[in-house]
Formats: sequence, structure tokens, C-alpha cells
Amino acid sequence: MSVQQAAHPAATAPTVAYLRNVLLFSLMALALAATGMFQSWVLALTILNMSLISAIMALGVNMQWGYAGLFNVGIMGFTAFGGLAAVLIAMPPVPEAWAAGGFGAMLGLMLGAGTIFAAIIVWKRMAPGRLRGLALIGTLVVGYTITSFVFGPATTAIARVNPATEGYLGGLGLPVILSWPVGAAMAAGLAWVVGKVALGLRSDYLAIATLGISEIVIAVLKFESWLTRGVNNVVGIPRAVPRPVTLQQYEWVQNLAERLGLGLSETARIVELTGYALLFTLVLGALIWLAEKALNSPWGRMMRAIRDNETAARAMGKDVTRRHLMIFVLGSATCGLAGAMMVTLDGQLTPGSYEPLRFTFLIWVMVIVGGSGNNWGAVLGGFVIWFLWVQAEPAGRWFMDMVTSGLPADSGLRQHLMAQAAHTRLIMMGLALLLMLRFAPRGLIPER
Repeated sequence: MSVQQAAHPAATAPTVAYLRNVLLFSLMALALAATGMFQSWVLALTILNMSLISAIMALGVNMQWGYAGLFNVGIMGFTAFGGLAAVLIAMPPVPEAWAAGGFGAMLGLMLGAGTIFAAIIVWKRMAPGRLRGLALIGTLVVGYTITSFVFGPATTAIARVNPATEGYLGGLGLPVILSWPVGAAMAAGLAWVVGKVALGLRSDYLAIATLGISEIVIAVLKFESWLTRGVNNVVGIPRAVPRPVTLQQYEWVQNLAERLGLGLSETARIVELTGYALLFTLVLGALIWLAEKALNSPWGRMMRAIRDNETAARAMGKDVTRRHLMIFVLGSATCGLAGAMMVTLDGQLTPGSYEPLRFTFLIWVMVIVGGSGNNWGAVLGGFVIWFLWVQAEPAGRWFMDMVTSGLPADSGLRQHLMAQAAHTRLIMMGLALLLMLRFAPRGLIPER
């Protein structure tokens, strides 16, 4: 009997942790339901969809940091690169642009790739010395000159084709959902290139490399208008769910609007957002199932062993760099998938909207607050932090209005505080992170 009593606490510990996790997710669901009841169901579903996408991004970062201890501060770049897939796959091609300079642009890209390949061959085949350096410089200069001679005029001609609405090559005109796995593959390829260069170095070099690559990707998206229309944005990307205008024509949507007592346009918007929520939930469910299987497998235990003690892992014959490259590619592919999903939801690619605060810092806060090393914690962190991020601004405006209610409407102090209410979300994010690091440093759902 005493043995059973001694074993009882250990046996019930997983049950208590499970019930606690269920309670946390239930509270999050209640918060979303309260948003729908007291604010707007459109707002609640919008928060839900972006929370699902944010949870996928947090899951990808958790794979890199929680599994292997890789510090990636270039999440924004991999997300944006994955989002580019929605344009390349779903948008229809622009025949006039292809006729004006499509062949020249493709030839220029091949020449640029050939220049890089030739430079690598020169560096590997020639003996170290001054001659190799001169040959490398000469190869790059000649290759760059030839590439610019072909690529520059072609892209200029493309940009002149209907610049107000087109001015780029377009895509393949395929179903937009196909862009999701393509976005993951594109981000994985970029991560492989970065990882081959930086993963053999110290961890701080990886952070510098990912940050630099992220800024390069955003610069390409902003200024290579032949590919993405640059800062003019690509709008009208085909949707994975029918648009509200189309949904309003369906009889069942009209009947639903009558039963709910809502306007037809609002009901159609709710139906659209619900459709996206179902798609995103399926993707997140599949990812977290695969992530849990991997984490609890011998491979997952090996990755955590490498994370905790690389020296011991190397002594046991493990190829640490190769394993780091594998998990870095997997995590970045997950972020690229989320980027393609987000562009699909928005229906447009806006390169100027990618900022480190939103697409790097906020995702890291999600992972830390949720629980580094725990997949369910990363998902919960994605929901909690995005909910706070969206609701902080109206909450801050309400708080400022309440604090300054005794001041006259034309008071300079009142106007200043009300104008600064939007920035309370930054204060709230910093405060939430500090409180979690102080009182629950392992997150809401810690790693077991």
C-alpha cells in the first residue's frame, strides 16, 4: 500500500499537466468566443486565422530553437520568401511582359547562377595564392558585366508593360493551395544555402547570417519589380475560399444570414473566414502531429541530446552540423508554409509590410511565452500573443480614454495620450515577456 501511495504522485503528474494544458486552451477559446459576442464575429475569426498562422510559424521556430538550440533571427525572410510562392504559383502569367523581356530575364538569371558556379569552381580547383584570388575576382567581374548587359534591359522592358496594374511576369496560374507546399520548399532551399555556410560556425554567426539573409530577401521583394511588382504590391491573388461577393449569391448563405439575423455581407465574410479557419486547422493539426511524432522518436531524443551537449554528441559519433542543417531546413520550411498561407489569406503580397518586429520578434515572444521545446506550448503562445497583440490597441485606447476622461476634449495632454494609445501594444508585449521570464521562465506549457 505504501508503495502505491509513493507512486501515486508520479502517476498523476501527467494527468495534472494534461488538465492544466486543456484549461489553458479552453481559456483561449473562451477569449475568442467573448471577442465574437461582445465585439464582432468577423474580428474573432480574423484573430483565429492569424493565430493559426502564427502558431505554425512559432512551431517552426520551436523546431529550430526548442529541438536544437539554433538561434534564427531571420524568420521574416523565410516567411516572406514562402509568401512569394503564392504569386509565382497562383497569379496568371502576363503574356506582354514575357514577350517584352521574359526570355532575357530568365537568361540573365541563368548567367548569374553560372557566374556563381564558375567562381566556386575557380576557388576549389586552383591552388591557394594570389593567382586564385585574381582569377576569382576576374570571374565575378566578367560574369557580373555579362549578366547586367542581358538582365538589366530585360527587366526594364518588363516593368514598362502596364506598370499601373502589371509590370511583372506573373505566375503559373495554378490553384493557390499548391503554393503552400511550394512556399515551404522555397524557404527550405534558402535555409539549406544559409545553413551550409553558417551552421558550421558559432551560434552567433548563424544569427548574423539569418538576419542578413532576411534583409536581402526583403530588399529583393521590394526592388525587383519584374518579379513582385515591388512596393506597388501584387493584389488580387486567387483565394482558397470563395470571396464574400461570390458567397452572397449562394442560397444557403442567404438563408444563414436570415437565421442569424445578420447582414448578408457580414454573413458571407464569416463563412469565408470559417472556411479559412478549417483549412488552417487541418494544416496545423497535421504539422503538430508530425512534430510530436518526431520529438518523441529516437531522432527527437538525439536532437535534444545534441542541443544539451554538443561535445558529448560529437564524442558519440553524431554529425552535429548535419543534424543542425536538417532541423534548420525543417523549421524554415514551416515558416515558409505559414508565409504562403498568410499571403493567401490576405489576397495580396505587400513586401513593405514585412518588418522584424512583427515577423521575428513577435514569433520569438510566442515561443518563449508558450514554452520553448514544447510543440503545444508554441501553438498556445501563438494564440495568446497574437490575441494580445490585436486587442492591446483598443484596450490601450479605452484605458487612455478612461484616464483622461476628466480633461477637456481640446486638452493637449489628452490628445497626446490618445494618439500614443496604439503603442501600448509594444508595452504589453514587453511586459508579458518580462513577467513570463520572471515567474514562468519555462513558459505556459514547459518542456517535459
